[in-house]
Amino acid sequence: MAKIKTQFVCQACGYSAPKWLGKCPGCQEWNTFVEERIVEEKQTERDPLGFETTTVPIPLTEVVPEEKGKLLTGIGEFDRVLGGGIVLGSVILIGGDPGIGKSTLLLQAMKGLASKGNKILYISGEESLQQTWMRAERLGMVSGNLYVASETSLEKILQDIQKLRPTAVVVDSIQTIYSGDLPAMPGTITQIREVSSRLIYLAKHLSIPLFLVGHVTKEGYMAGPKVLEHMVDTVLYVEGEGQHAFRILRATKNRFGSTNEIGIFEMKDSGLVEVNNPSEFFLSGRQATSGSAIIASLEGSRPILLELQALVVPTPFGVPRRTSQGVDVNRVSLLVAVMEKRLGLHLLHQDIFLNIAGGIRVEETGADLGVIASIFSSFQNQPLRPDLVLFGEVGLGGEVRAVSRSEIRVKEAARLGFHQCLLPKANEEKMKAIEGIELIGVKTVQEVVEKVF
Repeated sequence: MAKIKTQFVCQACGYSAPKWLGKCPGCQEWNTFVEERIVEEKQTERDPLGFETTTVPIPLTEVVPEEKGKLLTGIGEFDRVLGGGIVLGSVILIGGDPGIGKSTLLLQAMKGLASKGNKILYISGEESLQQTWMRAERLGMVSGNLYVASETSLEKILQDIQKLRPTAVVVDSIQTIYSGDLPAMPGTITQIREVSSRLIYLAKHLSIPLFLVGHVTKEGYMAGPKVLEHMVDTVLYVEGEGQHAFRILRATKNRFGSTNEIGIFEMKDSGLVEVNNPSEFFLSGRQATSGSAIIASLEGSRPILLELQALVVPTPFGVPRRTSQGVDVNRVSLLVAVMEKRLGLHLLHQDIFLNIAGGIRVEETGADLGVIASIFSSFQNQPLRPDLVLFGEVGLGGEVRAVSRSEIRVKEAARLGFHQCLLPKANEEKMKAIEGIELIGVKTVQEVVEKVF
């Protein structure tokens, strides 16, 4: 007979202890321990799914590659973020805020696979069959090759997958699935770890792509044990602001492609629609006022033109505010210090507010020139030329450093009708002339002020 005992498990990191602790030694969080029962069984050599394991180690040179290539969903933005398509046997974890569009995006992607004759299994642990049908009907995603199941039992799901042998499987969401072999509640660390490991084992054994939808915490991280992100092949996040219609699909881990690529979608009544010209999308509604600068950013291999807005006003308090949305606030503080030292500006008693229109976030340092130009423009109340675009990294000495892939940034600006481009001198010297746009190379921030203002 199995022996039953209890332990206390941290719901934030999975740390276990024989007694309750107020503060977790693993992640330093407070009040995260929950009591869970453990069933100790005699270890056997049985396969986790009951299969006969007959594989033996072989030399890498004798491995026979899959004859099929990657599966294409027909959604270009989705396929590019995955590295050119879905790899057979891959496990993809997708997360995002509630209502951001995770289920809608996956339903559209699976409809694209089903329309090519592939058998798809969509398992919903949060919606009934009628609710799933109503959502698919509203989006026009009803297909005879798209099988749906409203199930939360892991054992039943494994049976359905083995019986149906679909081309791809979606589990929405992993926090709702539970195994009857464990007495813990669904969504706990123990259940998520067990359920995920057995589903991943089946996906690898049958070479079936598996999509796992995960909840996120209030801090924006994937809920559950951190080991879950290590177990899967790809981790995707759907990002976006509630007041904006656009959504960004970003990969934070990808064994089969780059993590620098992003996919941009717009939420409409018909679902998520690809944005093929993101620069035009983010620049729509722009007005040429003081504090507004256009930067040429790079997201993966894609150049995107964004409007960076700055507002500099005298502070009514003793300590000035530094608020930034879309750009790292620590980076902004660093650039403000450079402007005070190298340009002689007195910004100590000024509140500085910085924002990238559209709610997108820029991580690269190529936006430094745009930050300095927009702050200077707002401080002096002098608008920049409406047909000017900037990019370049700024060092602590006030020098303007070169950035990568400058040519495609300039070509994107020229395509959208910009006639001047301010860029690092090192990039300008190595670049051939591009029709329709004038290149202005600068070495220091002092040159930026002289040539722009």
